[in-house]
Amino acid sequence: MITLIGKTLAEEGLKFMHYGASAECEACRFKSTCIDSLEEGRMYVVTEVKDTEHPCPVHDSGKVKVVEVERADIEALVDTKKAFEGSILTFEFPECDKECTMRELCFPEGLYVGDKCKIIKSIGKPANECINGLKLSLVLLK
Repeated sequence: MITLIGKTLAEEGLKFMHYGASAECEACRFKSTCIDSLEEGRMYVVTEVKDTEHPCPVHDSGKVKVVEVERADIEALVDTKKAFEGSILTFEFPECDKECTMRELCFPEGLYVGDKCKIIKSIGKPANECINGLKLSLVLLK
């Protein structure tokens, strides 16, 4: 999909989280291309940078570039019994309120409960064991 991103950020492979529009975006003539094509709370990756630039008061450089993006693949911890490459799962957060070194993999940004995800790669066991005793595997989700 096509969107706009700050000129200084526009490079292939850049991953970014879309947190929504600023108040200044509401009256912008580029809003439908820049903001409306993205879903708030989702992680994206830039796949192609175009030559076209437009003025933008929100970004530091004062300009945005046209880019192609797609939803980024996301690393997450899932139940080992469900961690098979190629399988589709409905993403669920574990029942856990503890802080640990693996929390951001159990509750990854860009995914919501109920998202249908495909396991595109099974990476293996996490660096640490779950403090709740859950059997988890690290996977790459699309």
